[in-house]
Amino acid sequence: MILLIPLLYGLALIVRRRVLSRHGGTFELSCRLHTAHPGRGWLLGLGRYTGEQLEWFRIFSLSHQPRRVWSRRSLSYAGRRDAHGAEQMSLYAGHVIVTCTTPEGTVELAMSEASLTGFQSWLEAGPPGTDWDRHRT
Repeated sequence: MILLIPLLYGLALIVRRRVLSRHGGTFELSCRLHTAHPGRGWLLGLGRYTGEQLEWFRIFSLSHQPRRVWSRRSLSYAGRRDAHGAEQMSLYAGHVIVTCTTPEGTVELAMSEASLTGFQSWLEAGPPGTDWDRHRT
């Protein structure tokens, strides 16, 4: 019985990821909202684009609701860097760290190079009337 609980939890996480993927492609996306302590505070997760929004889900949660949602208009790409020190152990292998600014403050996201290309394309593909200068690096 004790072994059954972790097995069911793992199965539920797999099913959840498949369900989330049905409503748009998901990708590995880690998030760090509090940047006061360098290298600390990373949370593993999944990202999903839904039109004008980027949704972020914690990887080990069973919730089908995103933990964070950013609109395309509120995100500005500020730069990228490689993971250093303890960050390399906290993040998925090969992920780069992207710094974004939002009206609420700075957010750091970690994603693969391929996902970064998609993220930048998504930011730049705003609807008519988008302030293009806001997205330049």
